[in-house]
Parts: sequence; structure tokens; C-alpha cells
Amino acid sequence: MKAAYIQNGVVHTGEIPDPVPGKGQALVRTHSCGMCASEQHFLHAGQNVIDLSKRMGGPYAALDFARPFVPGHEFVGEVLDYGPGSARTVKVGLKVTSVPIMRAGGAHAVIGFSHDCPGGYGELMLLDENVMFALPDLFDDDHAAMIEPLAVGLEHARRGRPEKGDVALVLGCGAIGLGVIAGLKLMGIGPIVAADFHPARRTEAIRMGADVAVDPRETSPHAPLPDVGRPPNLIYECVGRTGMLQQLVEAAPFDGRIVMGGYCMEEEKMFVFAAQNKRLNIQFAGGEEPQDMELAMRAIGDGRIDVAPWLGARIGPSKVAEAIEQMSGPEAAVRVVVDPRLR
Repeated sequence: MKAAYIQNGVVHTGEIPDPVPGKGQALVRTHSCGMCASEQHFLHAGQNVIDLSKRMGGPYAALDFARPFVPGHEFVGEVLDYGPGSARTVKVGLKVTSVPIMRAGGAHAVIGFSHDCPGGYGELMLLDENVMFALPDLFDDDHAAMIEPLAVGLEHARRGRPEKGDVALVLGCGAIGLGVIAGLKLMGIGPIVAADFHPARRTEAIRMGADVAVDPRETSPHAPLPDVGRPPNLIYECVGRTGMLQQLVEAAPFDGRIVMGGYCMEEEKMFVFAAQNKRLNIQFAGGEEPQDMELAMRAIGDGRIDVAPWLGARIGPSKVAEAIEQMSGPEAAVRVVVDPRLR
């Protein structure tokens, strides 16, 4: 099959062997796949993540950075077939998406970070039939590719156990931070403060439901802003850079709650005593769960959350390397979408 793949920290485009489904696995033809910043980070920090996973455990331990793997975990595709002995949970020909994990047949892999389970930057994928689900017939492919990143933000939002009276702060307004804002808004939580360096992302944060959006280089988002009145006590970190945790420990108020949602691929340091003195609650958010995927699908489908402004260019595999280099720029779209059927 045709695919964009990573090998030794470099993006290539070419032909790789078609995946073969086993028991409980569906063979799916990719229609659309969002490009996530975690894949950009993995180009530079992937070997470190693999080494740490080997020491501490986790599915990334099985990845060999010197061997090709096909990224892409924000996908929608069409079911083509199943492996022998499968339950065939979704009819062949229907469009599906999934939490990007594979556990069928005793496997434990992250789709898009696995040699055996290629992601959506390739023409074909293998999905776990127990966690994939069918989409409504008329659901737009590119909107469907936004279900997964939105679901991650919804998961992070609820992990903070938000309550009436909280002032929430979302640091970083990429897709995950925007999803957190949307999730908080769905739960009726406010006011919401958003912080990002890029003006376009701040504008989008307001559109998604934030009450105030600031450039943290100019205005401290931890201060009691005029339109809010109180300093934020519920802080969502959606940046994923080394040093953020300690910065938030120092900035958080007494009895504050911090949700670490950004995927930092380096080891972090924290002065625990400072967090203890403030009696902080630090919650580490992970990936989405099926309930978050279902909510994301329904909220996009019924128009409560409009993801259309997130979408930028639609590209084929040959343009992936260039798009990864440009995804962090000030004018970058929230999501570029890969269609492996294109050149």
C-alpha cells in the first residue's frame, strides 16, 4: 500500500506491505486522517519515548525507531474485511472510526505508533473490532477525522472534575485545548480563560466557548483578570513542553487543581514540597475513552461543536513531510488532513 511513514526520525513516502487482519481485527481503507502535533514531537523525541517505555512499560516499548511505521491516529475509514474468526461487528462497506488502540488477538498497540498496526497516513489500517464504531451515513469524512482529537479534549475536561464556581484556565489552544474548552462549555462550566501565543488560536478559543483569551507573554493568565474577577483554580495544561508542571505548581492557587493533558515526551521535574504546601491536586489526563468518542461524534453531528474552522489543507502522503514541518507556525491550521488516496 501507499503510505507516508517514519524511519529513523525522517518522513518518507512509498510502498509498504499491506497489513493482514487477524482474529478480532478489521481491515479498513483510510478516507481521512488528521495530523497531530504528537507526531511532530515523535520525530525528535521518539527514541527517548521508546527507551523510557522499555524501562517503565508501555506499548511504545515494542517500537523500533530504525524500522518504518505509519503514523496517524485521528482517522475515519471504510471496512473492507475481517480476519478469520472475527465477530464482524460492523458491516463491510460502512465508515468507522475508533479509539486508536489494538487489543484484539492479545496485542496491545497504539495505532499509528506500531509496526503491526499502521495509522491513517497509509491506505490501509487494522482496527480492533471491539472498540471501533460505525458512523452515520452522511457524516463528512474530514469532520469524522476530528472526532478523536475532540474526544481527547473532552476526556481531559472531565478529568479535572469541574464544578460550578470553578474558574478554568486552558493553556495551549491547539485541537486538544480547544476540545477542553468545548467540553467545559458543554458541562456549563465558566468562566473559562484561554491562553495561547497565536492570535488565530485565541480567536478560535473564544469561538469554542472561552470567555477571555490572552497572550501569556503580555498578560498573566493566572491573575484575576478584569472580566473574570477571580484567579483560575482549575488549570488545564495542553502544551506538552518540559518545565510546564513546575511552572504551574508555582502559579496555582492554594487548593488548586492542575490537569496535565499536554503530551510531554521528556522527563519532568517538580519540587514536590511546593505542591504539598499548596495542597494541590495534580491529575494526569490520558487518551480518550469510548464514551468521549461517542460524545464527540454526537456533538459534531448535531452542530453543538463546529469543527469546520479547524480544517486546513487536504493533502496526500507525498505532502506529509512538508506539512509536519509547518504545523507549529503562527498561521498553521488546527488540523491538516491526510487522504492517502491522493498523490
